[in-house]
Amino acid sequence: MATMVPSRTRRQRNDADEAIIRALFTEHGRAMLGYATSLTNDRSAAEDVVQEALVRAWRNPDALVNGKGSVRGWLLTVVRNIVIDRSRARQSRPAEVRESPAHEPVEPDHADRVTQRLELMGALERLPAHHRDVLECVYVLGHTVNETAEKLGVPPGTVKSRAHHALRTLRESTFRKEVQSNEG
Repeated sequence: MATMVPSRTRRQRNDADEAIIRALFTEHGRAMLGYATSLTNDRSAAEDVVQEALVRAWRNPDALVNGKGSVRGWLLTVVRNIVIDRSRARQSRPAEVRESPAHEPVEPDHADRVTQRLELMGALERLPAHHRDVLECVYVLGHTVNETAEKLGVPPGTVKSRAHHALRTLRESTFRKEVQSNEG
């Protein structure tokens, strides 16, 4: 019979520990998650950090009742320390390379982007100058329609119309090139 008492006590202690952790999460979980999210900028990683902090609280119940400060302060300190530890661990290891299928290079080939830019530059050169000027002002320089109209000396409606027609022409020329390359 002596062996049954410790197992009941252990079970009761586990139930009490679980109740304490649930109470901690209920009272401080939102603050912990918000703080962890602000530190990691990643909700999923923040949830992992909160879980780890609660595990540490479960392993160190004396820290929760030592009277040296607030429980929330201790928990938030643990959250911060876990985030720092994880960051340091990532920095001390070489960068992880994602696994990829054999046909896909780990580092994407930039040749496609270069080709697309060259094609876009060619299409822009084929546009009438007044269309090209509008696109440059609005999309490259970031001017508003009114600023572009003032700079080019045309009404705002004309700026909108020219931008519309220029973009439509670029889309059509890009679409034609795609169709030609797929056919050939």
